[in-house]
Amino acid sequence: MSPRTNTAAVPSTWQLGDLTVNRVGFGAMRLTGTAPFDNGVPRDREQSIGVLRRAVELGVNHIDTAAFYFSATRSANELINRALAPYPDDLVITTKVWPGRGPSGEWWWATPAQLRGQVEENLRQLGRDYLDVVNLRVPPSRRAGSIGEHFGALAELREAGLIRHLGISNVTSEQLAEALAIAPVVCVQNPYGIGASNEDRALLRVCGELGIAFVPFFAIAGSGREADPVARDSEAVDAVARAHGVSPAQVRLAWTLHQGPHVLAIPGTGDPGHLAQNVAAGALRFTEEEMARLQGIHTAP
Repeated sequence: MSPRTNTAAVPSTWQLGDLTVNRVGFGAMRLTGTAPFDNGVPRDREQSIGVLRRAVELGVNHIDTAAFYFSATRSANELINRALAPYPDDLVITTKVWPGRGPSGEWWWATPAQLRGQVEENLRQLGRDYLDVVNLRVPPSRRAGSIGEHFGALAELREAGLIRHLGISNVTSEQLAEALAIAPVVCVQNPYGIGASNEDRALLRVCGELGIAFVPFFAIAGSGREADPVARDSEAVDAVARAHGVSPAQVRLAWTLHQGPHVLAIPGTGDPGHLAQNVAAGALRFTEEEMARLQGIHTAP
């Protein structure tokens, strides 16, 4: 008997508040260069514009960006504005605040009072009157602390009409509960991929129970995160990729989407070929045996 394939209907869209997005989106961080920020080689401007337009043609209607996504010669927000304005009615642009970078690239972290300036900078760069979704990106040093003052400041900007919906990023379950006590949360952006920790998996489940979108970053890197995937990840992933005739990156993206209908993907690239592969990963289905093999990869709790 042949292996059973997971053929259950997999929803292709999810709601961010009152906004409907396709589950495979696009991350803008790598539009500016071959590596984030001032690292790597700058992308060809026209190629990056072409990638954005092609993404929309392929059905992407959820783009994740930030004002601090810039290099010495490129700005992700400016590229999005140039490529896609006037924006399609169904296009959802998600951005993030709390981190900031000065004109020379130096990093800083905003006070609650400074968040309005960061929101307004995104509005100016994108050419928008309001932002669809703004994520509060929590610094690593605050992973165990309160985010209430900062999230409350964003909630006030939402009430003022500058922001439509709110999300949080790089958070714990406790911080999610704290935010929900202040204002609705439509998405959580956290590191997640094959080999995710018990804590990461628990937060993904909580989001599903609450109807909140879970939007992984580092999905392709897996448990290696910024570094390369660890060897035990790669061995299993490579075997599944060979069986389907796809790339390991496509397997990793598809695996995250299999974790629940509320899980979205925002893979980033400045390469047209990789873009097409990322979008195609949304249609990849695994056998039960393959899912069990991939699910069996764990990091330390």
